Amino acid sequence: MKRTNALPSGWASAPILAAMVLASPAWSQDGSSDPIERGKYLVTMGDCAACHTAPGGKYLAGNYALAMPFGVIMTPNLTPDKETGLGNWSYDDFDKAFRHGYSKNVGYLYPAFPFGWFTKVTDDDTKAIWAYLQSVPAVNEKRQESQIPFPFSVRTALVTWRTAFFTEERFKPDPNASAEVNRGAYLVEGLGHCAMCHNENKLVGNSSFAGRFGGGVIDGWYAPNITPDGHQGIGAWTDEQVVTYLKTGTAPGDRPGVAAGPMRQTIMESLSKVKEEDLKAMVAYLRTVPAKQTYKPKDLAVFDTANAPGASTYLTYCSSCHQPDGKGIEGAVPNLAGNTSVMSDGPETVLRVIYGGLAAQSGLAPMVAIGQQMTDVEVKNVTDYIRNSWGNKAPVVTGEKASEARAATRTMLAGTAPCAEIEQDKLKAAFDQLGVQDTLKGLKQQDFVPTLVRLVPQIKGASTGANDDDVVNALTTAFCKVGRDDPQYGKPSWPAVIGTFANVAYSQVKNPEKQAANVPAAITPPASKP
Repeated sequence: MKRTNALPSGWASAPILAAMVLASPAWSQDGSSDPIERGKYLVTMGDCAACHTAPGGKYLAGNYALAMPFGVIMTPNLTPDKETGLGNWSYDDFDKAFRHGYSKNVGYLYPAFPFGWFTKVTDDDTKAIWAYLQSVPAVNEKRQESQIPFPFSVRTALVTWRTAFFTEERFKPDPNASAEVNRGAYLVEGLGHCAMCHNENKLVGNSSFAGRFGGGVIDGWYAPNITPDGHQGIGAWTDEQVVTYLKTGTAPGDRPGVAAGPMRQTIMESLSKVKEEDLKAMVAYLRTVPAKQTYKPKDLAVFDTANAPGASTYLTYCSSCHQPDGKGIEGAVPNLAGNTSVMSDGPETVLRVIYGGLAAQSGLAPMVAIGQQMTDVEVKNVTDYIRNSWGNKAPVVTGEKASEARAATRTMLAGTAPCAEIEQDKLKAAFDQLGVQDTLKGLKQQDFVPTLVRLVPQIKGASTGANDDDVVNALTTAFCKVGRDDPQYGKPSWPAVIGTFANVAYSQVKNPEKQAANVPAAITPPASKP
């Protein structure tokens, strides 16, 4: 249930680097004097693994398929392997790629690599990043060919793009801003490359034409407005709420947003590991960005009527969890009313969640991939209803966006992606020892509750260090592996069955006191495996 991300171009180890990393201004310091440790933190901040680690692949070995409007780019190997990675690169080679967008191997880099933001990173931080990359294990993995059709495959044509949209420059602190705001600006505008997803216009780089932080589509999801606008952005959020959201994917209090898609991955792999003072600095800087409305809200009160398009679909499929008033269930199901993610300019994220569901996260219940039981027209109508009821206002779904989202959705809960893997080694070992998959194999739906009533305490008593979300998602994964091809689950549908199982697992993990009245004899796990 994890994918890793990254950057493109090399790094090399050299003993002199420790001496080269000098004291930097407060806005560029991360607190560590060891260049490799500093580099590790900076690589985490930049979420480099996301693009440079393929699903199931070795860390930073590349070959992640990065889908762009002009084709698919296979990302390069960043490990210090001399044949397939950066082992034969010098620091100067890396610097030219990282901050100038020119690789010694392929020439000009596509703007899919955020060198337009990394150009702002300081010399000291760039050297620390290089030092860390040269310290990771070398992996011999040849870069696969990208699928980029002519004329986009001609890299020399990128000179035109660079002339229009790329300006090479290091970060310049604002003398009138506080040290905290400057630190936040350095991270947001540089290594964090937040605008790479949250700008309206993705391929014009960090330029005046980009529609800075106003929100836009990325990889089939919608990255929302993060300006201080009170309706569409973060203006109504407190600093604490934004920081908590960046760290966990949910916000406390009356902010109902829940991270999904690429943002969820960014939080898991990057922002959740960033120091709180840096997250606070990023928020402080975003408060100084001019508030912006991506769209002009219109009066769509027709959606507040009982006969509004999508109203009956909502009541049938959604209201039992999210409630008829859209306010959800505190601590278990997020609000839809007032949810800024729901009210983004684009409906892509809402559509993808309806079609694909959500795993358990931040203590919240899993969401069934309920859209797999609806027609595209029903999904379109219920999306419009959700985005324009209970005081919400957002543009309606247009064109073929609903059907496009269905085609693009690949998740375990939707039955459109392979079963996930249990990532926590101790939890996986406990599942193997307890024979969890054997226990769940052939399980009838009416036996979900009594079986989990017996099984969950055994798992939680195994001292795995896993949290409740981990246990729920691991149980769902185990059920997927033994149940996906079981013909007994053909009706009502596999997405409905696995979604039901996930929610029963959540109930028993979070609320073990709510047990079935007729519990069968205790489940005896098979003998431990050697």
